[in-house]
Amino acid sequence: MESVRAQRLQPGVGTLRSLRAGLAGASAGPPPPPPPPLPPALGLQGPAALSQPPPQPGAGPPAVLREAVEAVVRSFAKHTQGYGRVNVVEALQEFWQMKQSRGAELRNGALVVYEMVPSSSPPYVCYVTLPGGSCFGSFQFCPTKAEARRSAAKIALMNSVFNEHPSRRITDEFIEKSVSEALASFNGNREEADNPNTGIGAFRFMLESNKGKSMLEFQELMTVFQLLHWNGSLKAMRERQCSRQEVLAHYSHRALDDDIRNQMATDWVNRERGHPGALSRELAATERELEEARLAGRELRFHKEKKDILLLAAGQLGGAPPPGC
Repeated sequence: MESVRAQRLQPGVGTLRSLRAGLAGASAGPPPPPPPPLPPALGLQGPAALSQPPPQPGAGPPAVLREAVEAVVRSFAKHTQGYGRVNVVEALQEFWQMKQSRGAELRNGALVVYEMVPSSSPPYVCYVTLPGGSCFGSFQFCPTKAEARRSAAKIALMNSVFNEHPSRRITDEFIEKSVSEALASFNGNREEADNPNTGIGAFRFMLESNKGKSMLEFQELMTVFQLLHWNGSLKAMRERQCSRQEVLAHYSHRALDDDIRNQMATDWVNRERGHPGALSRELAATERELEEARLAGRELRFHKEKKDILLLAAGQLGGAPPPGC
């Protein structure tokens, strides 16, 4: 029975077909409600840039974003290294090593990982993944690979420092405000917020389960649910008779891993075979979203994971990805 339950909670959409026979004899209750709302925008690009609209692809970052980043980097340098030019790549690594030494729970250690986008000419693009999983990218026009690395480190350092502020913690006040905004957005009522079987109730449950955590930590958790929603996995789990509580309990403690990515990639292989062109269209849309978010200085993991999953699917199909991917 436990093995069947584990299968029902698999992220792969295709798993549903093989389980329907086993569920045919089960008592079918009313269909579960739609998935919980995605988290509100958490404003991860810094206080001065929150009101800025995302720039058009190819455009430079807003001046206010550059100024905010430079101000935080200078402030961090002043308090940790004294005045003078700061090596942001070293400073970012030292910041996370300092957090680890002070007791922060980092499952994969304090290593900051950089990834250059292959290119033979500028502008160069670099992504940086923080120990918790959050991802940021170079947000300026970078004529060299070294400058792209520094640009990515700057925005990541700013977010890392800003994330330590008490206002970035999930508190009772923040939960009430977020739930109220969700109710207004979805035209819900207060009873829905208190019912864990509703989407907004599940959203509240997740916030309360993560009380005391920072916004970046919560965003890292929500990335898994965003991917499950995007891939159609949540819908498939409902059809397998998985309760919302089962899904939340299972994936709240499961890290995003290669098994999840491979199952989602397989789903996209199947979609492409059933509807030729679906994969390339989704990849092109994801590329645009990733570019806009990167230039706006936003947290990128959801967009980047989508792209990586789609490229993995393209590789399984044996086709070359579109130019620039």
